Amino acid sequence: MKVLNDKSIKFLEEYLNNASPTGYESNGQKIWMKYLKPYVDEFLTDSYGTAVGIINPDKKFKVVIEGHSDEISWYVNYITDKGLIYVIRNGGSDHQIAPSKWVNIHTKKGIVKGVFGWPAIHVRDYTKEAPPKVDNIFIDIGAKDKKEVEKMGVHVGCVITYPDSFQIINKNKFICRAIDNRAGGFMIAEVARLLKEKKVKLPFGLYITNSVQEEIGLRGAEMITNTIKPNVAIVTDVCHDTSTPMIENKKEGDIKIGQGPVISYAPAVHNSLREKIIKTADSKKIPFQRLASSRYTGTDTDAFAYSNGGVPSALISLPLRYMHTTVEMVQKEDIENVIKLIFETLKNIKSNESFSYFK
Repeated sequence: MKVLNDKSIKFLEEYLNNASPTGYESNGQKIWMKYLKPYVDEFLTDSYGTAVGIINPDKKFKVVIEGHSDEISWYVNYITDKGLIYVIRNGGSDHQIAPSKWVNIHTKKGIVKGVFGWPAIHVRDYTKEAPPKVDNIFIDIGAKDKKEVEKMGVHVGCVITYPDSFQIINKNKFICRAIDNRAGGFMIAEVARLLKEKKVKLPFGLYITNSVQEEIGLRGAEMITNTIKPNVAIVTDVCHDTSTPMIENKKEGDIKIGQGPVISYAPAVHNSLREKIIKTADSKKIPFQRLASSRYTGTDTDAFAYSNGGVPSALISLPLRYMHTTVEMVQKEDIENVIKLIFETLKNIKSNESFSYFK
């Protein structure tokens, strides 16, 4: 089955290149809904911006497939008299990659360009060199003082994103910031497209859910699961490729890009639903990997699983290199196989299917 096409890749590029920082996801959600519109019957949105495309909204049995739409970013926190800007995190932004990066500061007057400055190697004392930390990285927008910064529209609370854009290297490696987890929203949208194009008739309501605010604590999923009240949830997110340097396999597991979707084992992951996914992968010859999580998955799976008295939930992840950097890397074939696995699993779910813990 052919999965991605030229239109799909064009959508992915547009969707990734758009900035959707946590708490400011609306533009990205508009792009996502515009693409999804031909493939769903109606939309549901909530007060904080989570968007849901619904197929068969009249059905009582509800299945969610979910990704999250927000990306990590920074906030302007302090402006010095000399016109330099200090920041705080909005999500899990990595301070170590910041120096020498371009930034976009989002203001009511539009985008203000700037850079994370850093002292030149010539003037640093290598015997007591300070590493980048949140309290010493700073942004320079070329202003001579605080007054000029404010005149440009920049103030405390402005959100800051990186402008790095979508690239393809070696034909099948997709690279961009915010693949975590704009890729999830992309993949569930592609599932909806395939269901429509293959004329698959589902016996249940399907809620294609693109949640907000995952990066600061699964907040969008917490809200929308109580609105939808699903019977089943299949969540997709990213996980670490652990084959690159400085990662301990005994601690982080053995996961590689190019070797297929990653199926998680964790207390929040419902055993019966996970086994249905594995059985589907085996029967359709979809390669997959396994990952164990100790107390929680750290994804929206936890929010869905522990809501509404307990919702059978599972997690299918996309292996990714260099998470929370501007060069996050995934492989095309893994994206296609995650889409296939969700698509084929949905075809195997029956109306009113009971996922008993005691099977």
